[in-house]
Amino acid sequence: MLKGVHLTLQMGPGVPVAVPREVIEALTAVQVTVGSGQRSGFQLTFGANKQSLLARTLIPAGYFDPMIRVIIVVTVNGAPNVIMDGLITRQQLTPSNEPGQSTLVVTGEDVSQAMDLTGLPKIPFAAMPPEGRVAVLLAKYAAFGIIPEIIPSVLVNVQNPAERIPTQDGTDLQYITRLASEVGYVFYVEPGPVPGANRAYWGPEIKVGAPQPALSVNMDAHSNVESINFTYDGLGKTLYVLFIQALMSPAKNPVPIPVPDITPLNPPLGAKPVPPLHVKLIGDAPDAKETAKYPPVQAAATALAAAAKSADVITGSGTLDVVRYGRPLKARQLVGVRGAGPAYDGLYFVKSVTHDIKHGEYKQNFTLSRNALIPLSSSLPV
Repeated sequence: MLKGVHLTLQMGPGVPVAVPREVIEALTAVQVTVGSGQRSGFQLTFGANKQSLLARTLIPAGYFDPMIRVIIVVTVNGAPNVIMDGLITRQQLTPSNEPGQSTLVVTGEDVSQAMDLTGLPKIPFAAMPPEGRVAVLLAKYAAFGIIPEIIPSVLVNVQNPAERIPTQDGTDLQYITRLASEVGYVFYVEPGPVPGANRAYWGPEIKVGAPQPALSVNMDAHSNVESINFTYDGLGKTLYVLFIQALMSPAKNPVPIPVPDITPLNPPLGAKPVPPLHVKLIGDAPDAKETAKYPPVQAAATALAAAAKSADVITGSGTLDVVRYGRPLKARQLVGVRGAGPAYDGLYFVKSVTHDIKHGEYKQNFTLSRNALIPLSSSLPV
């Protein structure tokens, strides 16, 4: 591995343990993808010559079989980072006539995969709010080190059990994700902070907090990204209009209310906001596409989340060398950009990162987003 970078790989059913020396020596490439609004995944590539321990013993014994747990830890400059805690879902063996060219590719997803295998349909949740149902379902996965982090919704929707009792539909993951979307929330599982532990977050997508060290471009010796480019999609932003019935009006006419895309959890990340070019109706209006789909408060929460997502029409993508950057860039957090010019410098939300680790190389591909141009401040943490 690179100087200052150490890779630790643990595998096994239930509680993973450090892999044998032959396995780590056969490992040729590691790829881990983490992103907002999607399940994290990983891929491990091994050399698998017919006389190797992998081909002779481990593969027949089921060492790389589906549902085997995998933990990947990367230590950069003495700081450990758990970049994946997942389950194998697929293996692909490619024998070769050329000596030393046979490969085994193991693919998997984070431990939320276990929540997507089964679900007992029509389980009743009498007089229980959505966050209570989520807590009950997540408790079943304590063996995977799941630590729930549940943010109560502003939508208090406890139905009278004499009128209707909510029931689960689909797998546990599908139901938890649907409950999140109904109140404008997100759900994901993030490994760490220590190997074997996993943070299960159910709450609003938060775009505030301390930013990571800035990505620097076109700054000579201070540059720490290999490439970066930006896109401004002028047709991407949508103005959502929520219709609410005016009950005090004799005609009970629906009143249109524009839904703001700026909230305390989704502040402007630039000084020049982007104007919307599309309008979408949501709520109780007769001509609205989602008429009567949700109660007014629930429709408002969903519209706020949709408006915030559509506002991120400024995107960036690029590649960085982790050793030069000094630490792995983390998804679902803020990061600064400098050296790109007055329009595109400033803070961004990291939508996704892909870790690519090979012998002598550790790089990351990343995608960024934000809702405005021109930085709010001239200073960024480096």
